[in-house]
Amino acid sequence: MKKFLLSLCLMFTMLPAFAGDAPKGPDALVREVSDDVLTIVRQDKAIQSGDTRRVIDLVEEKVLPHFNFRRMTMLAVGKDWRQASPEQQGKLVEAFRTLLVRTYSNALTQYREQTIGYKPAKFAEADTAVRVQTEVRQAGAQPINIDYTLEKTPEGWKVFDVVVAGVSLVTNYRGTFAQEIRAGGVDGLIKSLEQKNRDLAAPART
Repeated sequence: MKKFLLSLCLMFTMLPAFAGDAPKGPDALVREVSDDVLTIVRQDKAIQSGDTRRVIDLVEEKVLPHFNFRRMTMLAVGKDWRQASPEQQGKLVEAFRTLLVRTYSNALTQYREQTIGYKPAKFAEADTAVRVQTEVRQAGAQPINIDYTLEKTPEGWKVFDVVVAGVSLVTNYRGTFAQEIRAGGVDGLIKSLEQKNRDLAAPART
């Protein structure tokens, strides 16, 4: 599980760091920016020493504008999304967003010498949803495939799913979310997510 989380946290390293850049294809975006962000992670002594707050700040600044958290939450909640009120939907999106940020910020502090390989992109210029395939390489271990599913929006390309070693992020959460809703309704899922976020935030306060 630790290896899985460490791999998934790299989903936050491939997104645009410079808002003023000209629009790029999703594959160019992944290839160009990942090396820059990983360099920051390698050289930031606070991150290397396990400063989760510093990583969260990095994620908040460079990553969040480029993820479609509402669509990710809708996909993760599945058919139960329709039974949630607008207020509940807003709380679900915020809680799920916070969960992902804190989970992968914690994992990113463990990053050391992994490198990223890029597979040939296969999509047409007219495509509005594409998958960019990469693999994380580390000495002494098998490469781990990480695929990013992005959609073209008026605001640019945005990630709405990540597939690690064949496992979809949103699908992986869907089963757990469904169980929580069966047990305690939508409010029960919201409370569960908020409790997980408090648990994840606790180490950062120590």
